[in-house]
Amino acid sequence: MNKSIYDQYQENKRFVAVDCVIFGYEEEQLKLLVFERDIEPAKGEWSLLGGWVNANESTESAARRVLQKLTGLDDVYLEQVHTFSDPNRDPGGSVITVEYYALIKIDDKAANLIKDYGAKWFTIAALPKLIFDHDVLVEKALEKLRLRSSYEIIGRKLLPEKFTITRLRNLYDQIFQRQFDPGNFRKKILSLKVLERLEEKDMSESRKGAFYFKFKPKQEGEFSDPIFKRSI
Repeated sequence: MNKSIYDQYQENKRFVAVDCVIFGYEEEQLKLLVFERDIEPAKGEWSLLGGWVNANESTESAARRVLQKLTGLDDVYLEQVHTFSDPNRDPGGSVITVEYYALIKIDDKAANLIKDYGAKWFTIAALPKLIFDHDVLVEKALEKLRLRSSYEIIGRKLLPEKFTITRLRNLYDQIFQRQFDPGNFRKKILSLKVLERLEEKDMSESRKGAFYFKFKPKQEGEFSDPIFKRSI
């Protein structure tokens, strides 16, 4: 008796998972949250946060569920990056993973939960070796984040409610791993008219101090062309 396509699939089925590259910004450094794996294979090594996709949920729903369990946050910015399907990528079995990156503000809200899961924030420069192909996933996520940051002021997702333009520039320096010219960056940011200046200064930046700003409410489709080019 010939086997149906469904029988053949059951014999050759593959597992579907999600992996999340979680970015945060603290102490003028772009950071990435990874955790110490507590199961084999690669128990005790550093890994991205991930989980299986249940039969009754989409990959995005699975990613949000995993993030909520770790951070306790429901309103995390999430964007799909890439699908990795090499059957040999995971020594534990044939696993297809859909990668997402997330942006969260590093504060005390999620600190205890993150600690309970053995997770830790690392700067990009000090990131330890990750399991399997997770280093490749991080590079893919950085590429996607840089592209998004070229068309959107990404600081909305990572900075506190009030901030200086210097701090916003430092964030972009970290994301693109290069130094933006301070004067040109300030001129460009102010020309976009997405910031509102507050009547309060941060006196730590200079003797005169630097005004704090906050984001105006976001308008749909704010920018259709890249905000930043190599000359900035």
